[in-house]
Amino acid sequence: MSLPDPQDLEPITARAWPAARQRRLGDWTLYATDGHSLRINSCWVAGEPGLGLEAALDQVEAWYGGQGLSAIFKCPYGAGSADPLAKALTDRDYVCGKETLVMVGPVADAPVDGDVTVSSTLDGVFGAVFAATAIDPADSAERLAALGRIEAPRFFARLEVEGQAAAIGASAVEGDWAGIFGMRTAPSHRRQGYAARILATLLAKARQAGATKAYLQVEAANVGAIPIYQRAGFEVAYRYYYWARLAAH
Repeated sequence: MSLPDPQDLEPITARAWPAARQRRLGDWTLYATDGHSLRINSCWVAGEPGLGLEAALDQVEAWYGGQGLSAIFKCPYGAGSADPLAKALTDRDYVCGKETLVMVGPVADAPVDGDVTVSSTLDGVFGAVFAATAIDPADSAERLAALGRIEAPRFFARLEVEGQAAAIGASAVEGDWAGIFGMRTAPSHRRQGYAARILATLLAKARQAGATKAYLQVEAANVGAIPIYQRAGFEVAYRYYYWARLAAH
């Protein structure tokens, strides 16, 4: 499949993982929630802000300060880039942090796994597994709230083993695109292929809802998850980096 332009796909990914608040600054979009999930608590800086770079950075910092948050910039430039934005952020003591891959893949016309339960409702069982696999309860609560804001068509999937929910995942469909989110496997059930089955089921349901291609975001350091997505036909479309002052990491 042809790789998408980030400027076209990023708005779709943002609507699928909705922040509580946002503001536009030219082509830039500032997202804010409770300060945990970086995608909904950072400024996506692709394109032009509509004013000088330094003035734009000042406005971003002021807006996040008004939200009670530290400014974090999500951009396609990593450390060492010669791009003026990377230099300006470095001069302001921002540090390039997490590298994230945006992967895209096909949505095959395949049957739904009969052992996977799929619902359009975010229920307590899904939430319990999500919370149990999280390190920070506040982070988990923020992400669950974002999942709950996904608009239909949406799907929440879980696979139970011996009466216990072992793996979960969610998807959001907009037009031809399906986004994959919230993939979690209980620690005692990892490396048994359950995540791959959740992914396959979500893609099958997305196909039924009209999607023909899918995307997901995964940290470049997540060497456990990336091969699962590659085996499902996903490839890297582009990548981005989070820039934050050290105190904000």
